[in-house]
Amino acid sequence: MASLLAVQAENPQQSAWAVASRTTSPDLAELAAQLESGAVLRTHVLRPTWHYVRADDAAWLLELTAARVRRVTEQQLRELFGMDASAIDSATELVVAAVLNGRSRTRPELADDLARHGFEPSGQQLMVLLAQLELDQVVCSGAPRDGEHTYASFDERVPKPRRLDRDDALREIALRYFTGHGPATERDLAYWATLTLGDVRRGLDAARDRLESFEHEGRTFWHTPGHPPEGAGEPGAHLLQILDELYRGYQETRWVLDVAGAVPRRRETAAGMALVDSQLVATMRRRITSDRVIFSLGPYRTLHRRALDELQRAATRYGEVLGLEAVLEVA
Repeated sequence: MASLLAVQAENPQQSAWAVASRTTSPDLAELAAQLESGAVLRTHVLRPTWHYVRADDAAWLLELTAARVRRVTEQQLRELFGMDASAIDSATELVVAAVLNGRSRTRPELADDLARHGFEPSGQQLMVLLAQLELDQVVCSGAPRDGEHTYASFDERVPKPRRLDRDDALREIALRYFTGHGPATERDLAYWATLTLGDVRRGLDAARDRLESFEHEGRTFWHTPGHPPEGAGEPGAHLLQILDELYRGYQETRWVLDVAGAVPRRRETAAGMALVDSQLVATMRRRITSDRVIFSLGPYRTLHRRALDELQRAATRYGEVLGLEAVLEVA
């Protein structure tokens, strides 16, 4: 988590695997414990979606990136739901009162709290309002309850937030992003953090002494010092959601995952992806039954024996963490 800085977390079940899969001994309980304690938050930051982020990093990241994301939520509240500044302020006061003094509330509970005071937002309206309040550091994730996301007071959940001035924050985000996501380009970071290219370049200039770069096909790729490992990495295959940082953490250079050009360049049609040796080889759909987790693959090209063996190993690793038999289906 520290080196990645933030991990996309729109789907809490599969995004938990995105964190666990990057450890030598995957354990979903470890992330669950950190969410329970508040050491890690699941909150809106960087882009208009949830991310896992360490509580120590939440405040400065929000102060750096929230303004541009907030334009999206403000526009939705104003144009889709007819809420002016006064209405938003009134709703904010009701939410603040509902989560004070350590009370964590699910979204349905907050809807009931607001309804008792005459404000009855639609489900989507409340979702957008709460996203804006997360961006404003009014609320953040509370301890999950029976697997359900809750909201808590940001000030109570993060009593001693780490804050950075803007120049230091730009340097920090450049250093941390290219440490956890490099090699990557300045446009990749601009997309990931909803920053302008000017801000990204300011951060890169300040972090230049801690980073290295190389040129490839007219682009400059930034990374931390060191040489790539020789040979294939371990594990050799991965079964991940399409929102995983490996894919969604980039924009300009996302397709280094498909050197052969086998993947159609269109909107994704599946919620998951299968990779072998860091190359996309198939779409993936995950289904869970009482005793099995089933991975259904839609190959982009012929999967030979080694690729199938590696994918089966990846499925088995995933199944062991869930305590279920892993089944790999290839269309």
